[in-house]
Amino acid sequence: MLIDSRSMMESEDEDSLLGESEEEYSELSDSELQEAFAKGLLKPGMNVLVDESKKSVNNVEGLKQCLAELRKDLPWVERLDLTNPPAEDILSKAEGKAPNPTNGDVNAENDFQREMFFYRQAQATVLEALPLLNKHGISTKRPDDYFAEMAKSDQQMQKIRKKLISKQMIMEKSEKAKKLREQRKFGKKVQVEVIQKRQKEKKAMMTAVKKYQKGMTDKLDFLEGDQKPGKDSAQGPKKVANKKGPNAKRKYKDQKFGFGGKKSGKKWNTKESFNDVSGFRAKVAHAKGGGKGGKGGKQNKRPGKSVRKKMKSRS
Repeated sequence: MLIDSRSMMESEDEDSLLGESEEEYSELSDSELQEAFAKGLLKPGMNVLVDESKKSVNNVEGLKQCLAELRKDLPWVERLDLTNPPAEDILSKAEGKAPNPTNGDVNAENDFQREMFFYRQAQATVLEALPLLNKHGISTKRPDDYFAEMAKSDQQMQKIRKKLISKQMIMEKSEKAKKLREQRKFGKKVQVEVIQKRQKEKKAMMTAVKKYQKGMTDKLDFLEGDQKPGKDSAQGPKKVANKKGPNAKRKYKDQKFGFGGKKSGKKWNTKESFNDVSGFRAKVAHAKGGGKGGKGGKQNKRPGKSVRKKMKSRS
């Protein structure tokens, strides 16, 4: 078995360096310790923080001295301090309900009970303090003609007022713009719906016309599709069925081709028309009135060909 002498020498050098590092870096600065840690010369567990036990001191004489310095023998008007239990609830007492809890009976987790305790304690303090203040001649009510100086000047209040007005105007403008955007969206939506409805009606009309042209149907109800339904439209096809008369197809053909029947010989005389002489006028019949069509009347004659040529050449 062969052992490399070089590896043995390197391991011995490292052990000697580690031993020296423990002695040399025991009292080094932070920067030197960081460099040593980066090189791997420090081992874990070498630097241990030890909490020093605090020594408690009960200096009774010092505390009493501080208390004497803080305590001042001043009259109550200068101190205005009161310590009292909460006031009695007269209403609950009159109604026979449970009395208010004392200081030890208040549940700190119950918000309502805790706030009511504060309220009753403040009420008892006010009831006790008002007579004492009146006794010492201290007024507790402000007179009607009392004007105190405001904490903020009029100029500052005007600036605040202008700022509030500007904020309000900005909010109103934003609300108005929002409403306009909503109205535009709604109007555009309605416009799109109307266009789609028209396209749908047009498509249905063209389909019905094509069916009628191909002979697939003989109904022409689509021609009356633009008419607005009236009050009687709710009755539906029952009223149409009950109504006597020609259907839509017959009406369309009558409108296009006529009402049928005999058309020749309408001006022939009959026995009744021959015997009826109420419309006979002798002057018109014998041209005695100087009319245009009678013998004595002036007739418009067309000039001859030669005369027309002469007239044309003159012009």
